[in-house]
Amino acid sequence: QHYYITNNLRMDYTGSSYKGDIKNDKMEGEGEYAFPSGTKYIGSFKDGTFEGKGTLHFKNGSTFSAVWKNGIPQEDTESGGKYKFKDGLEFSEADWNYCDGYDRRFYTETLKGLKPAGRSQKVDIEPAPPIPKGWYDCGDGVYNPDKRIVYSYSEKKFIRNADVDEHKWIVTTCRRGSDFFVGKQYVPPTP
Repeated sequence: QHYYITNNLRMDYTGSSYKGDIKNDKMEGEGEYAFPSGTKYIGSFKDGTFEGKGTLHFKNGSTFSAVWKNGIPQEDTESGGKYKFKDGLEFSEADWNYCDGYDRRFYTETLKGLKPAGRSQKVDIEPAPPIPKGWYDCGDGVYNPDKRIVYSYSEKKFIRNADVDEHKWIVTTCRRGSDFFVGKQYVPPTP
């Protein structure tokens, strides 16, 4: 006879935590496993691993849902694993036409339409977050190229260190907080 009990576990060694069913001193049944990175798995467990239907909830708001077996998402199931961005866009490897060489619109523009000329959308987040002078907007935060650190947009909290490849990609590709004005400037009429 097996008993399922609901428990809260803190794993000091890994920095993770678990809330959910336990069987034979292992995570088994339904539960929530929180990683130290802020990512959470909510779903089924068996023998201490992800098993059955479950979803990873990433700190940036995106999700990955799949049917899991021994902690591995199964590609041969009907779900096949679905990655959904925080804005609702669902990734599809077979039918992916978002932001390819032919259509460079943001997903919010495909849903809500393009802005009038002169008010182009520079980023998928509206309004665009401010970028400190000399820093870059790398999509999940702002990048300080001198320190090679990515910080959160609002609180300027540490997200990660950039390696050599990411640094090169950011400074050659991403929007920069400018120390000079680009474009037409509004001059109010003099009285």
